Amino acid sequence: MIETLFLNMFFGGRIKSMPPKLVSDDGEHMVIRPLAYCAESDIVRFARGMNYPIIPCNLCGSLENAQRKQIKGMLQGWAQQHPGRIESLTTAMRNVVPSHLSDASLFDFKGLTRDTPVSEGDVAFDPPELPRTMQTVVPLMPSSRED
Repeated sequence: MIETLFLNMFFGGRIKSMPPKLVSDDGEHMVIRPLAYCAESDIVRFARGMNYPIIPCNLCGSLENAQRKQIKGMLQGWAQQHPGRIESLTTAMRNVVPSHLSDASLFDFKGLTRDTPVSEGDVAFDPPELPRTMQTVVPLMPSSRED
């Protein structure tokens, strides 16, 4: 899914992927991808362990100079250099915040004012709310004097 996301962003100008379940463009078929959230390396290791035959494929994604192959290489490099980045991207695809993109069909930017509540607002860099200080002052040393 991440490869398709980057292909669409880099070459199609859209934030779009191929989800685990979708209806074909002609509406005739339901595509279900049961292994969509599995790492490709896990699938390959399992297939080898089960001695599944490798079926030759000449689809567009498997050609040597295909853009998908270049995207795959980019992602593999990221996975090695920045552990957790691929998992973070996968999580991000399930946590879209339309008010922080720029698609006016998903969020009303024209009608946005300072008073507009935005439930998915960006709070990642806001200072934390600290507890209120105590209203009474507690002496550090008890008084030894009696009145």
